[in-house]
Amino acid sequence: MSASAITPQIRTPITPVSLTHFVLQLAETLEDSLSPSVSLQKLRDSSSESLLSTSWPSRKDEPFRFTDTSFIRHSQIIPIIKPPQLDYSPSINEDTLLPNLVIADGFVLNSMSNLSNLPDRGLFEGGEEGSKKLPVSNPRVFVVVEEGGEVGIIEEFVSKEGNDDKYYWANPVLEVVIGKGAKVRHSYVQSQSLNSAHIKWTAVRQEAASTYELVEVSTGGKLSRHNLHVQQLGPDTATELSTFHLSVGDQTQDLHSRLILDHPRGHSQQLHKCIVAHSQGQAVFDGNVKVNRYAQQTDAGQLTRSLLLEPRATVNVKPNLQIIADDVKCSHGAAISDLEETQLFYFLARGIDLETARKALVFSFGAEVIERLPNSFMQKQVESHVKGLLSSTFKGSSN
Repeated sequence: MSASAITPQIRTPITPVSLTHFVLQLAETLEDSLSPSVSLQKLRDSSSESLLSTSWPSRKDEPFRFTDTSFIRHSQIIPIIKPPQLDYSPSINEDTLLPNLVIADGFVLNSMSNLSNLPDRGLFEGGEEGSKKLPVSNPRVFVVVEEGGEVGIIEEFVSKEGNDDKYYWANPVLEVVIGKGAKVRHSYVQSQSLNSAHIKWTAVRQEAASTYELVEVSTGGKLSRHNLHVQQLGPDTATELSTFHLSVGDQTQDLHSRLILDHPRGHSQQLHKCIVAHSQGQAVFDGNVKVNRYAQQTDAGQLTRSLLLEPRATVNVKPNLQIIADDVKCSHGAAISDLEETQLFYFLARGIDLETARKALVFSFGAEVIERLPNSFMQKQVESHVKGLLSSTFKGSSN
């Protein structure tokens, strides 16, 4: 999924503007790009007021202390006026006949989408072809899974072939409401242009005895940030979060997650792994798990592991476990390191050269998460993509 182009400051010098002016310009451009709708006008007006009253985030703001957003602020936003021409197939096996929706630059591409197998009660609303001009791609998806239902969601964000160096901003939102006893398996793969901005918001609400499983692999974007918010709204609820981020260039890979457990016998496990393979690369993890007073007999675990392959590579980790209940089983841990000498020695002692040993260990580090992708076809594609990125990194390191 690509998005509208933005021209960065390093390519087109722009006179510095105040934050207020930038936000005002952004709000006006968004407003002008939308066709009038009486039913939505009040909501749009309210949203515009909220946007205008909020300053652009900077490193002085705690949630953005380690995330530099000036890449977006110092860019000139260019609206998109027509759907792009694409030759692309989603990373799912055609034999599954899964319904899929392809959105490029904010436009629905009917020729590349397959909605014929959606259930009768499925709902999707999109604007007429060519009727919208968006300064950014703002896809918004709202999913309701009713009591006892089971759904698999696959989100894949990619850049158009040959546009791996293009500048654009993708700003997607996914909201999921999971009914009592229902189950959602969510796969989220992001491999957009290394010059793009990708700011993702995922909000999940879980009713009693429901299950939410997320597997995320993020490798693209100059600035990539995922704001993940999950709330358990009933007892006996299970949440599994598995995420892998890879930075192979001048990239920031950022995960801000918040998990709120409010009811008894909740279960949650979070595994976050990241590799920073470039001297100017950065990874950020801010994971908050809050176990409130009535969430007795809760079992919550959080583990983050980071692998730094270059001396100047940076990772900022902030695990945060807040426990108010007294009858719980909770744990969290964080580790940041290069490859361990003992692991390398294991390979060397068996006649395997150092370069091959390093590759095997680095590839396997992320494989723990990639192998959890429920779709085998997508799993193979993601594995191949990650290996390709890391192979080029090793090749560059050897020169």
